[in-house]
Amino acid sequence: QVQLVESGGGLVQAGGSLRLSCAASGIIFSINAMGWYRQAPGKQRELVAVNTKGGTTNYGDSVNGRITISRDNAKNTVYLQMNSLKPEDTGVYYCMMWAKENAGSLPKDYWGQGTQVTVSS
Repeated sequence: QVQLVESGGGLVQAGGSLRLSCAASGIIFSINAMGWYRQAPGKQRELVAVNTKGGTTNYGDSVNGRITISRDNAKNTVYLQMNSLKPEDTGVYYCMMWAKENAGSLPKDYWGQGTQVTVSS
């Protein structure tokens, strides 16, 4: 069974930095994309950053320039380096993976349990 395990969340002051990690385990044939979404209290889940198999990277408008996504394909791990954090970056950060479990299956999305990021002013 495919699992995504996130780590690295926590409490940080405004202007600080955090690095989130997400490791995928289980039977994975191929990964089309890995990335991060976040959900603030009372708001919809939104894109933070996603990196595709082809090398394309997309960032959410609210984080562009402050956040960098990277992947270690050998470890099926995706990272999110967040700098110059703001209180509005507070939320639960979810790792997402779009992958196939075998050659004949359609790709589907997998989600981690989420890790809390709190930025104090």
